[in-house]
Amino acid sequence: MSSGLWHWLEQGDAVTRSTAVVMLAMSVASWVIIVYKLRFMASARRSVSRAIAAFWQAPDVAQARAAVHGLDARRLLRPMVQALPEPAQAVAAQDLAGRASHGQRLMRGLRAGLDAAALQLQWGQTLLATIGATAPFVGLLGTVWGIHHALGVLAGSGQVGIEQLAGPVGEALVMTAAGLAVALPAVLAYNLFGRAAGMLQVLLEGFAHDLQAQFGGDAG
Repeated sequence: MSSGLWHWLEQGDAVTRSTAVVMLAMSVASWVIIVYKLRFMASARRSVSRAIAAFWQAPDVAQARAAVHGLDARRLLRPMVQALPEPAQAVAAQDLAGRASHGQRLMRGLRAGLDAAALQLQWGQTLLATIGATAPFVGLLGTVWGIHHALGVLAGSGQVGIEQLAGPVGEALVMTAAGLAVALPAVLAYNLFGRAAGMLQVLLEGFAHDLQAQFGGDAG
Protein backbone atom coordinates (compact mmCIF):
# COMPACT_ATOMS: atom_id res chain seq x y z
CA MET A 1 0.00 0.00 0.00
CA SER A 2 2.82 2.39 0.86
CA SER A 3 4.49 1.95 -2.54
CA GLY A 4 1.15 2.58 -4.23
CA LEU A 5 0.59 5.67 -2.15
CA TRP A 6 4.03 7.04 -2.98
CA HIS A 7 3.39 6.33 -6.65
CA TRP A 8 0.07 8.14 -6.41
CA LEU A 9 1.74 11.16 -4.78
CA GLU A 10 4.48 11.22 -7.39
CA GLN A 11 1.90 11.14 -10.17
CA GLY A 12 -0.38 13.67 -8.47
CA ASP A 13 -0.51 17.43 -8.84
CA ALA A 14 -0.07 20.27 -6.35
CA VAL A 15 -3.54 19.81 -4.85
CA THR A 16 -2.90 16.12 -4.22
CA ARG A 17 0.42 16.77 -2.50
CA SER A 18 -0.98 19.70 -0.50
CA THR A 19 -3.80 17.53 0.80
CA ALA A 20 -1.33 14.87 1.88
CA VAL A 21 0.81 17.48 3.66
CA VAL A 22 -2.25 18.87 5.48
CA MET A 23 -3.21 15.36 6.60
CA LEU A 24 0.31 14.73 7.87
CA ALA A 25 0.34 18.04 9.76
CA MET A 26 -3.02 17.24 11.35
CA SER A 27 -1.78 13.83 12.46
CA VAL A 28 1.44 15.20 13.96
CA ALA A 29 -0.40 18.03 15.75
CA SER A 30 -3.03 15.73 17.24
CA TRP A 31 -0.47 13.21 18.51
CA VAL A 32 1.68 15.95 20.04
CA ILE A 33 -1.37 17.20 21.95
CA ILE A 34 -2.42 13.67 22.92
CA VAL A 35 0.99 12.77 24.35
CA TYR A 36 1.29 16.08 26.20
CA LYS A 37 -2.19 15.90 27.69
CA LEU A 38 -1.80 12.28 28.75
CA ARG A 39 1.20 13.29 30.84
CA PHE A 40 -0.46 16.51 32.04
CA MET A 41 -3.70 14.85 33.16
CA ALA A 42 -1.95 11.94 34.89
CA SER A 43 0.29 14.36 36.80
CA ALA A 44 -2.57 16.74 37.60
CA ARG A 45 -4.80 14.01 39.04
CA ARG A 46 -2.08 12.91 41.45
CA SER A 47 -0.76 16.31 42.45
CA VAL A 48 -4.12 18.07 42.96
CA SER A 49 -5.43 15.40 45.33
CA ARG A 50 -2.20 15.38 47.35
CA ALA A 51 -1.99 19.16 47.47
CA ILE A 52 -5.56 19.58 48.69
CA ALA A 53 -5.04 16.96 51.41
CA ALA A 54 -1.78 18.61 52.50
CA PHE A 55 -3.43 22.04 52.57
CA TRP A 56 -6.10 21.02 55.06
CA GLN A 57 -3.60 19.14 57.21
CA ALA A 58 -1.35 22.20 57.61
CA PRO A 59 -1.49 24.09 60.93
CA ASP A 60 -1.75 27.58 59.40
CA VAL A 61 -2.24 29.39 56.11
CA ALA A 62 1.45 30.04 55.52
CA GLN A 63 2.40 26.38 55.85
CA ALA A 64 -0.67 25.33 53.87
CA ARG A 65 0.37 27.65 51.04
CA ALA A 66 3.91 26.26 51.13
CA ALA A 67 2.60 22.69 51.01
CA VAL A 68 0.49 23.43 47.95
CA HIS A 69 3.43 25.11 46.21
CA GLY A 70 5.54 22.02 46.79
CA LEU A 71 2.95 19.48 45.62
CA ASP A 72 0.94 21.29 42.94
CA ALA A 73 3.09 20.22 39.98
CA ARG A 74 0.78 21.69 37.32
CA ARG A 75 0.03 24.92 39.23
CA LEU A 76 -3.71 24.44 39.19
CA LEU A 77 -4.19 25.29 42.87
CA ARG A 78 -1.50 27.93 43.40
CA PRO A 79 -3.52 30.94 42.13
CA MET A 80 -6.33 30.05 44.52
CA VAL A 81 -4.18 29.69 47.63
CA GLN A 82 -2.36 32.89 46.66
CA ALA A 83 -5.73 34.65 46.89
CA LEU A 84 -5.97 33.84 50.60
CA PRO A 85 -5.34 36.86 52.84
CA GLU A 86 -2.14 37.28 54.76
CA PRO A 87 -2.46 37.08 58.55
CA ALA A 88 -2.02 40.83 58.92
CA GLN A 89 -3.41 42.21 55.70
CA ALA A 90 -3.75 45.96 55.41
CA VAL A 91 -7.31 47.19 55.31
CA ALA A 92 -6.78 50.72 54.03
CA ALA A 93 -6.62 51.01 50.26
CA GLN A 94 -7.17 53.70 47.68
CA ASP A 95 -8.45 51.71 44.68
CA LEU A 96 -11.86 50.07 44.30
CA ALA A 97 -10.42 46.56 44.43
CA GLY A 98 -8.69 47.31 47.73
CA ARG A 99 -11.82 48.90 49.27
CA ALA A 100 -13.92 45.81 48.50
CA SER A 101 -14.83 43.57 51.39
CA HIS A 102 -12.52 40.73 52.38
CA GLY A 103 -15.00 38.13 51.11
CA GLN A 104 -15.36 39.87 47.74
CA ARG A 105 -11.60 40.07 47.25
CA LEU A 106 -11.25 36.40 48.04
CA MET A 107 -14.07 35.48 45.67
CA ARG A 108 -12.45 37.43 42.84
CA GLY A 109 -9.12 35.72 43.49
CA LEU A 110 -10.69 32.27 43.56
CA ARG A 111 -12.62 32.96 40.37
CA ALA A 112 -9.44 34.11 38.62
CA GLY A 113 -7.65 30.96 39.86
CA LEU A 114 -10.42 28.72 38.54
CA ASP A 115 -10.34 30.51 35.18
CA ALA A 116 -6.57 30.04 34.93
CA ALA A 117 -6.90 26.33 35.78
CA ALA A 118 -9.67 25.90 33.21
CA LEU A 119 -7.44 27.38 30.50
CA GLN A 120 -4.76 24.81 31.29
CA LEU A 121 -7.20 21.90 31.40
CA GLN A 122 -8.86 22.88 28.12
CA TRP A 123 -5.61 23.53 26.25
CA GLY A 124 -5.56 21.68 22.92
CA GLN A 125 -9.21 20.61 23.07
CA THR A 126 -10.31 23.00 20.34
CA LEU A 127 -7.60 21.75 17.98
CA LEU A 128 -8.45 18.11 18.69
CA ALA A 129 -12.12 18.80 17.98
CA THR A 130 -11.25 20.65 14.76
CA ILE A 131 -9.00 17.84 13.53
CA GLY A 132 -11.57 15.19 14.42
CA ALA A 133 -14.29 17.07 12.53
CA THR A 134 -12.35 18.11 9.42
CA ALA A 135 -9.82 15.31 8.77
CA PRO A 136 -12.37 12.94 7.13
CA PHE A 137 -13.44 15.70 4.76
CA VAL A 138 -9.84 16.58 3.91
CA GLY A 139 -9.23 12.90 3.14
CA LEU A 140 -12.39 12.78 1.03
CA LEU A 141 -11.24 15.88 -0.86
CA GLY A 142 -7.94 14.15 -1.58
CA THR A 143 -9.75 11.07 -2.84
CA VAL A 144 -12.14 12.99 -5.09
CA TRP A 145 -9.39 15.16 -6.51
CA GLY A 146 -7.11 12.16 -6.98
CA ILE A 147 -9.78 10.28 -8.92
CA HIS A 148 -10.51 13.38 -11.00
CA HIS A 149 -6.81 13.82 -11.76
CA ALA A 150 -6.39 10.11 -12.63
CA LEU A 151 -9.39 10.17 -14.96
CA GLY A 152 -8.03 13.23 -16.73
CA VAL A 153 -4.66 11.54 -17.27
CA LEU A 154 -6.25 8.32 -18.51
CA ALA A 155 -8.66 10.16 -20.80
CA GLY A 156 -5.72 11.86 -22.46
CA SER A 157 -4.12 8.49 -23.19
CA GLY A 158 -7.00 7.45 -25.43
CA GLN A 159 -7.57 4.07 -23.77
CA VAL A 160 -9.64 3.81 -20.59
CA GLY A 161 -10.48 0.41 -19.14
CA ILE A 162 -11.18 -1.10 -15.79
CA GLU A 163 -7.58 -2.23 -15.51
CA GLN A 164 -6.32 1.31 -16.03
CA LEU A 165 -8.85 2.74 -13.55
CA ALA A 166 -8.36 0.23 -10.74
CA GLY A 167 -4.85 1.31 -9.75
CA PRO A 168 -5.27 5.12 -9.61
CA VAL A 169 -8.72 4.91 -7.99
CA GLY A 170 -7.51 2.45 -5.36
CA GLU A 171 -4.54 4.66 -4.55
CA ALA A 172 -6.78 7.73 -4.30
CA LEU A 173 -9.13 5.95 -1.89
CA VAL A 174 -6.23 5.62 0.55
CA MET A 175 -6.71 9.31 1.37
CA THR A 176 -10.19 8.61 2.72
CA ALA A 177 -8.78 5.91 4.97
CA ALA A 178 -5.99 8.29 6.03
CA GLY A 179 -8.56 10.94 6.94
CA LEU A 180 -10.38 8.49 9.19
CA ALA A 181 -7.09 7.31 10.71
CA VAL A 182 -6.26 10.91 11.63
CA ALA A 183 -9.75 11.77 12.89
CA LEU A 184 -10.45 8.77 15.13
CA PRO A 185 -7.59 9.28 17.64
CA ALA A 186 -8.39 13.00 17.82
CA VAL A 187 -12.08 12.37 18.57
CA LEU A 188 -11.36 9.68 21.16
CA ALA A 189 -8.73 11.86 22.84
CA TYR A 190 -11.08 14.86 22.85
CA ASN A 191 -13.77 12.87 24.67
CA LEU A 192 -11.30 11.25 27.10
CA PHE A 193 -9.55 14.49 28.02
CA GLY A 194 -12.83 16.39 28.22
CA ARG A 195 -14.11 13.91 30.80
CA ALA A 196 -10.84 14.02 32.77
CA ALA A 197 -10.81 17.83 32.70
CA GLY A 198 -14.41 17.93 33.89
CA MET A 199 -13.59 15.72 36.88
CA LEU A 200 -10.62 17.91 37.81
CA GLN A 201 -12.67 21.07 37.47
CA VAL A 202 -15.27 19.67 39.86
CA LEU A 203 -12.48 18.96 42.35
CA LEU A 204 -11.05 22.46 41.96
CA GLU A 205 -14.45 24.11 42.30
CA GLY A 206 -15.09 22.14 45.47
CA PHE A 207 -11.75 23.30 46.89
CA ALA A 208 -12.56 26.91 45.97
CA HIS A 209 -15.96 26.60 47.65
CA ASP A 210 -14.33 25.25 50.81
CA LEU A 211 -11.81 28.09 50.81
CA GLN A 212 -14.58 30.65 50.45
CA ALA A 213 -16.54 29.06 53.27
CA GLN A 214 -13.49 28.85 55.56
CA PHE A 215 -11.81 32.19 54.86
CA GLY A 216 -14.44 34.33 53.18
CA GLY A 217 -16.09 35.83 56.25
CA ASP A 218 -15.76 39.57 56.51
CA ALA A 219 -13.57 40.47 59.40
CA GLY A 220 -14.18 43.97 60.50
